[in-house]
Amino acid sequence: MIRLESENRIFYTRNGFPRIKRYLDEAKGMPAQDVWNDLEALRSWHHERMPYPTQKPLALLERIIAASSNEGDVVLDPFCGCGTAVHAAEKLKRGWIGIDITHLAISLIEKRLKDAFPNIAFQVHGTPKDLEGAHDLAKRSKYQFQWWACSLVDAQPYQGKKKGADSGIDGLIFFQDDNKPAKKIVVSVKGGEHVGVSMIRELRGVLEREKAEIGLFVTLAPPTRPMITEAAAAGFYRSKHFRNEDWPRVQILTVEGLLARTERPIFKGVDDSLAFKQARRETTAHRGYVEMPLEE
Repeated sequence: MIRLESENRIFYTRNGFPRIKRYLDEAKGMPAQDVWNDLEALRSWHHERMPYPTQKPLALLERIIAASSNEGDVVLDPFCGCGTAVHAAEKLKRGWIGIDITHLAISLIEKRLKDAFPNIAFQVHGTPKDLEGAHDLAKRSKYQFQWWACSLVDAQPYQGKKKGADSGIDGLIFFQDDNKPAKKIVVSVKGGEHVGVSMIRELRGVLEREKAEIGLFVTLAPPTRPMITEAAAAGFYRSKHFRNEDWPRVQILTVEGLLARTERPIFKGVDDSLAFKQARRETTAHRGYVEMPLEE
């Protein structure tokens, strides 16, 4: 009793009865059985929830990986979706390889891993790295190209990844530059060999219809001079919060320039919470590998 008192391991009830303090990290606990009902399914309010329909709780994948591998082993997830398995593998100090067929999934995984592990190093294979690769993707799949091009400007694909009529919108970005509701940026992606001034006029119409502040026109083909003139005629959005900066309302960005990092969208105050959930930052990081299949 004297020793426990000196270690502050005893507390007393209101009636004066001594009780010993027991800590969870001192107990072995009970091994997990073959029915796991202690892991809560993901709900809309959970911080780790991302816009991916088949996402699993991180705790579930951590338990599976911890039970079936050791530190330094390699975990393969050939259908990695939004990256829960590779996130868990990285956190548990495993090597990993993740594979998925959609560029939307790969973009989500890249963002998730960089948010959770700021110093992480990994490679992405199978996504376009140059203009030739971008042309090849555009020829093979219109929608895959659109989703990939949206990732170049950190935009959320419009309506998730549903195919069909897009109403002139391929992606969305939200930004906050005052205490009012977040403002909208619409993204239009064109993967054809030819573009014209009518496309810029259409984008200006979409801005008015959607009450958006800025429109980004991402094009695989070089813009024409009339397109540049039409974009300039759209004027500027003035952000008083950022020292009265003027941002072009219609911005034309080429895939070639975005890949070379000689072009970038002009705006500030991006609010990722309205598009992509930000993964909680973890404390461990090492090398990983993500693969994008060359053929669908």
